[in-house]
Amino acid sequence: MADQRTIKVAVIGSGCAAISAAFELTRPEHQGKYQVTVYQTGWRLGGKGASGRGPAQRIEEHGLHIWLGFYENAFRLMRECYAELKDTGATGRAFTDWDDAFFPESYIGITDPSAGGCPERDRAIWTSHFPPGKGLPGDPLTDHNPFTLGSYIARTGALVRALLLGLETRHNGEAASDDEHPEAAHMDDASPEFVVAGIMRLLRHGALFTGALLVEAATLLEVVLKALPNYPESLMLRFLGTLSASVRVVFENMIERDDEQRVKWEIIDLVIAIVVGVIRFRLLTDARGLDAINDYECREWLRLNGASERALNSAFVRALYDLALAYEDGDPERPGLAAGQAIRGSLRMFFTYRGALFWKMRAGMGDVVFAPFYQVLKARGVHFQFFHRLENVKLADPAQSGSNSDQRPYIEALEFAVQAKVRSGAEYQPLVDVHGVPSWPAAPDFSQLVNGARMQREGRDFESHWDRRKVADKTLHVTQDFDFVVLGVSVGAIPHVCSEILARDQRWRDMVANVKTVATQAFQIWMNEDMHALGWQGPPVTLSGFTKPFDTWADMAHVIPREDWPRPPRSVAYFCNVLAEPEQPPEDKDTDYPARRHAEVRDNALRFLSTQIQQLWPNAVDARGHFRWNLLVSPADEQSAPNDPAATSTDAQPEHTTAAGEELSASAAPSEEAGFDTQFWTANINPTDRYVLALPGTLKYRISPLDNSYDNLTITGDWTDCGFNEGCVEAAVMSGRLAAHAIAGIPALEDIIGYDHP
Repeated sequence: MADQRTIKVAVIGSGCAAISAAFELTRPEHQGKYQVTVYQTGWRLGGKGASGRGPAQRIEEHGLHIWLGFYENAFRLMRECYAELKDTGATGRAFTDWDDAFFPESYIGITDPSAGGCPERDRAIWTSHFPPGKGLPGDPLTDHNPFTLGSYIARTGALVRALLLGLETRHNGEAASDDEHPEAAHMDDASPEFVVAGIMRLLRHGALFTGALLVEAATLLEVVLKALPNYPESLMLRFLGTLSASVRVVFENMIERDDEQRVKWEIIDLVIAIVVGVIRFRLLTDARGLDAINDYECREWLRLNGASERALNSAFVRALYDLALAYEDGDPERPGLAAGQAIRGSLRMFFTYRGALFWKMRAGMGDVVFAPFYQVLKARGVHFQFFHRLENVKLADPAQSGSNSDQRPYIEALEFAVQAKVRSGAEYQPLVDVHGVPSWPAAPDFSQLVNGARMQREGRDFESHWDRRKVADKTLHVTQDFDFVVLGVSVGAIPHVCSEILARDQRWRDMVANVKTVATQAFQIWMNEDMHALGWQGPPVTLSGFTKPFDTWADMAHVIPREDWPRPPRSVAYFCNVLAEPEQPPEDKDTDYPARRHAEVRDNALRFLSTQIQQLWPNAVDARGHFRWNLLVSPADEQSAPNDPAATSTDAQPEHTTAAGEELSASAAPSEEAGFDTQFWTANINPTDRYVLALPGTLKYRISPLDNSYDNLTITGDWTDCGFNEGCVEAAVMSGRLAAHAIAGIPALEDIIGYDHP
């Protein structure tokens, strides 16, 4: 019998936020106080981060998942999870610690129409290596808190100075250094009066700094930004305006013909605009910090603070929007990012990363993240109820509250549709082993399910919002089955499961109406030539700012050894982007909608490969400029299946293989489309799969996991007000930790890194 002190917590959903909440609530120091049960649609954990093993045990993702070096909360929990898993004595695992599963990736790429070239066909590709940051993500912060606006602004001064020195070097054809400008060097200990005098002397030269004056100005700027409140606002705005204008004039001719230097100049222009805005809007002294400007659209705010149109339309800014999937309704003509959050994300990305700018996973996110969490949580006693689709969050009848008018409303029941039952009432076993990596299959194991063979023949799609089939209903009752609810579904699902709350609560209605989501699309292709042979001249990279409909790409060849190909491919590439919304939202009864959107993504990918890919991989096309479809590697296993939304098992016979199941080639395939049909693509259109946008004017409508409007309910997800309000792993983990705090009082808020970010 459960201890009388046990508090039963129902966690709905299994994305990063929900799993983080479960992890925090079941820490050993709680001594079993919280008994957690996770209720999940379908057969796997992960939410938008779920991955599966398809034909040849290849890794199939919802999209491109790469962690950033500033994901302090996410890495901290991940590192603790791997350490605990190791302590359980688990053997035979390919990844024994977190740094076996993650590795640093220091290159980032952007593209832009090349100077003098055709904008539609000739693109300059700019890759940059970011040096290792001090420490590793998740290490204790022992010296200072880097997540402050003052810290960021101080770092911008050093960045501007370094970039200006680089431009000056290229402009003069020789290296520029502090030694050549002794009047500008070693001023860190200079008094504010001395620095102000230097600025005034520069301003007397007029509106143009050149040569030594430009280097001196950059050095003075670095000194000033380390102690910005000590300097008069009007003087600083005048100084920054003159410096920005001078840079434009001095380097205008050079940047017209030099793509790499143009990128550097654009970054200088943007950084100066950010500093001007921080001063002009007095963000350093505003208690809201960067949140004070979230009603502005990012480009609009930068323009107000002097950014040039060239910089605003630069590859760097486009990449910022592309990485954030920041296009309302999936329309490239409707970009939108809240200025404060966009600036916060950019500053954290470039100034607080540790170890590396990016961290890639050596297998799928399901394998590297959610399988270890599942195993640790199981060992802690967490129960997992798969195949449970939440239908309704039922509020208690206000009349039952009696005369106590101060009692907050609470959740009385949770109503589920049971999608399938496990044979003999056993517990569903979700994982398979792939070369020592516990993994989630891309389809459920129907052999474990009651009437599983029939469900497989019927094409049950347990993860589709439009497949409403079920085998039973289940209702959980407060105090009997749960005491608290952690609602970890996405905001896109709230209208479908929280109608009673929406009917009574204007704040929730405002949140649903304003916190918008967007559908996304992705595809993966496996090829028989490596990237160098395809014409890619750079290092393995994550690249954004490319052409639509797939503007973001990553070289993911490192996962191939974790797959199970009879003849391994030489490369694999992941592409992703937003997916445009239909003119009319689909109805729940429109069961053909997923197949139509799936076919749309296929057409988009075929068109993209046929017309755009040569800009990245010039050798991937033939002499006529057509994509070489025989590059695509099909699983050579006769049990493999093409990517078909109706196919729910990897045991089905593929449509496009020979009778012996031999690998397809261009000559064997009936058409180029047949070759592509052996690859993987997805339309992320389910309400829970859609990406959450950070549109201007909307962040104020987000509700915090700490909100106590409902006595036994907390919400969690990257769509909540969690301190970093953007769709990413870090935001989700922060939200999950906040949800645990709302129930258990720990972790302490000061232990949630960056939660109090200004």
